[in-house]
Amino acid sequence: MDGPVRAEVDDVGLVLGSARALIDNVGRVILGKSDQVRIVVAALLARGHVLIEDAPGMGKTLLAKTLARSVGGTVGRVQGTVDLMPADITGVTVFDQEHRDWHFRPGPLFHHVLLFDEINRATPRAQAALLEAMAEGNVTVDGVTRELPKPFFVLATQNPYGEEGTFPLVSGEYDRFAVSVQVGLPDRESERALLRRVGGRPALDELAPVLSPAELDELCDSVATVHVASSVEDYVLDLAAATRSDASFRQGISPRATQVLLDVAKSHAALDGRPFVTPDDVQAVGVAVLAHRVDAGHRLLASGAARDAVEQLLTAVRVPDV
Repeated sequence: MDGPVRAEVDDVGLVLGSARALIDNVGRVILGKSDQVRIVVAALLARGHVLIEDAPGMGKTLLAKTLARSVGGTVGRVQGTVDLMPADITGVTVFDQEHRDWHFRPGPLFHHVLLFDEINRATPRAQAALLEAMAEGNVTVDGVTRELPKPFFVLATQNPYGEEGTFPLVSGEYDRFAVSVQVGLPDRESERALLRRVGGRPALDELAPVLSPAELDELCDSVATVHVASSVEDYVLDLAAATRSDASFRQGISPRATQVLLDVAKSHAALDGRPFVTPDDVQAVGVAVLAHRVDAGHRLLASGAARDAVEQLLTAVRVPDV
């Protein structure tokens, strides 16, 4: 292990302890979904936004609320509806009759965590209000650019496209979500526990934060220092190039997505207590990072075809020796 990597061990140890506390806290509410929770936490540590996709009743909103409460800070909430307007998300400038002056009334976007429930029930115009915020960490309203709190995360849920009253997210918006996860059905014993009111919404009511926004911000900075060898960089670039040439995909991933893939892989390494990334880390997060971007010909998420195509890609691209 070389000098720079050795120097980062203490930081990664700190990340590991705090991240385990976060994962355990979420696990008190979301039972039997440790893999999904781990991916979401890895995305948050990479300063990424999270899209939780599944059919109604699977616990999408519960997972998003649990994460929002666990990381502390302030939480804004938006319910996707067809009559939602961009100003309902960003805020609006209003005239104060008493003081005879204009002032800005911030919308739910101005929180550390924005929970956007059923995002694809909002119209494309309303969805577009998120793009600047997710990419830049600020928002422009009436010609004035305003900074959002730091850290800033969007946790969005959506039902499968094709249900009545849903609008597909555009590719540019999908690209701004670091990962997409599906909650899925609980195993039998987890579902039995929910019947007995162990975990689930009763546990959420009693949940306390395990991190402050400042602590989470420091953890994100530490994750960014995880070492990446040039051979692992080449592997990530090979995967990106493969998505752009594989006929299974309607489109290849963007350079932004290539960076996100590596960033989330860094988080995955830190969650394993390692100050360096391996190809296994890239493979572990590859489906969650890539599947919603490459779009294997449809938006019918329940079929899982995009995820299957990415898994085949991860198998086909040569893994380097490190």
